[in-house]
Amino acid sequence: MTAIESFTGDANPYGGGDPYADYRTADFPFTRYADLADRQLGAGVVAANDEFFAQRENLLVPGPAEFDPEHFGHKGKVMDGWETRRRRGASADHPWPTAEDHDWALVRLGAPGVVRGIVVDTAHFRGNYPQAVSVEGASVPGSPSPEELLGDHVKWTTLVPRTPVGGHAANGFSVSVEQRFTHLRVNQHPDGGIARLRVHGEVVPDPEWLTVLGTFDVVALENGGRAEDASNLFYSPASNTIQPGRSRKMDDGWETRRRRDRGNDWIRYRLAAQARIRALEIDTAYLKGNSAGWASVSVKDGESGEWTEILQRTRLQPDTNHRFVLPDPAVGTHARVDIHPDGGISRLRLFGSLTEAGTAALTARHQELGG
Repeated sequence: MTAIESFTGDANPYGGGDPYADYRTADFPFTRYADLADRQLGAGVVAANDEFFAQRENLLVPGPAEFDPEHFGHKGKVMDGWETRRRRGASADHPWPTAEDHDWALVRLGAPGVVRGIVVDTAHFRGNYPQAVSVEGASVPGSPSPEELLGDHVKWTTLVPRTPVGGHAANGFSVSVEQRFTHLRVNQHPDGGIARLRVHGEVVPDPEWLTVLGTFDVVALENGGRAEDASNLFYSPASNTIQPGRSRKMDDGWETRRRRDRGNDWIRYRLAAQARIRALEIDTAYLKGNSAGWASVSVKDGESGEWTEILQRTRLQPDTNHRFVLPDPAVGTHARVDIHPDGGISRLRLFGSLTEAGTAALTARHQELGG
């Protein structure tokens, strides 16, 4: 039921005599999917059995872990991650923990979905990383408490079996379990520290919720939209454009490198399901000297459908939210924004509602995945 392929990058020294410059990275094929454990989506670490040295919430902090070699607190070295105390056996005659002894943390995904890959990052944990890790997933409706999640009635499915990991490294695991999950349980064997956790996958929204909403953003990541491809990802990922809320700084949007030809840049999206679009927004917040000059938007219905322009090439202003009401609703399953010639936008919003066919397809997928 579970197929795992693990990756741990090779040593990659950056020089300069820095003893912490040998951080090991690797290119994981699953990182093209959104991070379901993103705090922007509402993810959280709801409980942990131990967080003596460093708090569990650090697991989901955006950006890479930081390290200050001289930062100590009253409990010892302050680490930017989740770190537990050393486990001990029952007595001096048996000082080592048993195979069953391990530490754990419960993670609520910000957007329920199918997990395609997990990164357990042990950055800066060099003599205090776990010997091995394992990850399990569960699908629990509503807003369960930690006590409810730990109850005997909750079924946990193995996503990553107990697997050795490297220290000061990005440890990646491909996952192929076709099931919708709402929570993860991250285990470190027997103890130690993990700097960051990233859970890449496909959002699978609740069709009942979207139907009740009526009109909503049909391309939003939290509603099941996805940035499938883009012409350029030099400065920032295209998926930023469908994150919740307004952009808060320049790199919270999508920006391309400067073009030196006569082409243009673009992003292609898959909508939550077939939808009827009635209005749209293109926001260039915080993009001032580097916003796109013009933009157009097109949709198509089905993979083999023809692209139809629903917003003609329109002049954009820097650091501005642009709103457009369509004269007639546009039906589609995919959308594309073209910017001319280059630059960036911070958000794209496509407001509409699911068609009957879209609702049926989303409901079928939700049921198939155990939602």
